[in-house]
Amino acid sequence: MSAVALQLRSGYLAHWPQKPHLGGLPFQVIEIELTRPDRLVFPEDLAQLRLPGGIDPRLGVVLSGRAPIWLYGWLVHECHFTRWVACYDPRLGAVVVSSHSPDVQVGEIIPWVQGRPGKAYGPLTRTELAAAVMVVGPPDSGKSRLARALFEALLPEHPDIYLQRAHWDGEGNWTLDLPPEEAKILKHQYRGSFTPEFFSFHAQAILALRRQKSLVIVDVGGKVDPHKQPILEACSHYLLVSQDPAAIPLWHEFCRDRGNLRCVAVLHTGPCPEDLPRDPNQLELCWDPGSPLPAELVRVVRGLVGSAG
Repeated sequence: MSAVALQLRSGYLAHWPQKPHLGGLPFQVIEIELTRPDRLVFPEDLAQLRLPGGIDPRLGVVLSGRAPIWLYGWLVHECHFTRWVACYDPRLGAVVVSSHSPDVQVGEIIPWVQGRPGKAYGPLTRTELAAAVMVVGPPDSGKSRLARALFEALLPEHPDIYLQRAHWDGEGNWTLDLPPEEAKILKHQYRGSFTPEFFSFHAQAILALRRQKSLVIVDVGGKVDPHKQPILEACSHYLLVSQDPAAIPLWHEFCRDRGNLRCVAVLHTGPCPEDLPRDPNQLELCWDPGSPLPAELVRVVRGLVGSAG
C-alpha cells in the first residue's frame, strides 16, 4: 500500500475582492493524505507516486495537506502543465508558486480555505473561533518539547489541529529529532531576531487558524515581553511550563491578568514541589520532559478540541 494518497477535487472562489473582474475562479485541488498509521513518508515513496487522473490543464491547481517539503517540490514540478500552481497555507490561503496565466501572478495569495472532509471548498466564512493554547514559561523549561508532544498525542484522533511556532529562536520539531549538540549548532545558525511586524504577523496567522482548525497550539518562546500583546489577544488559553517556581506568578500576571487568558494547567519541570497545590479550578502537575505526557494533561487539552475559544 502506498504511503501517500492523492485525491483530486474541485474548488471555486466565488469572490476575490482584489480581482472582481474575474467573476469567480474555478480550480482543482489535489489533497495529500499520508496513509500509514504513523503518518510517515519516505523519499523512496516518490518512485511509485503518480498524479491522480483527470487533471484539467486549463485550470489552476491548489496543493493541500500535511506533507514534507520535498513531496510538495515533486508535486509542483509534476503539475507544471496546469494553468497555475498554488500551495495551501492555512495561515494565509493558497500561495501561487507557478503561473502561466495573466490573471494569477506568482506570489499572490488566493483567499480560499480548505473545507473539512465532506464539506465544500470556498472562501473563509466561519466566524466562530476554536481554542488557541499558548505554551509559556521561562527558558529551558521544556516548552517546545511539550508543545510537540501534545500535538503528536492529539493528532491521530484529531488531524485538524495545528502547532504554530511563534518565535525566532531557530527551534522547531526538526531540532528535537537531532542529537543535542547538532541541534544546538543548527539552532544558533537559524536563529532570527525581533522585527516590529513579527508578533502581529503571527497573531493574524493564529486567528486564521482558529477559524479553520479544531485547536491551535502556540509556542511563543521564554520571555515575558510586552511586544507579545498581539499574540495574547489572538489566543484563548495558556499552558504554563516552568522549571523555576519563582517565575510562575510573573507568567500568570502576563497571561491571565494582562491577557485575560484561561489557564489550562501548570507543569513543573524542575524538582517537584512537596506542597503541590491542589486547586480544583486549576490542574497542577510535575513532568519530566524526557517522559511521556501526563494522561490527565492530555485529557484536559483534548477537552478543548472543537470547542469555541
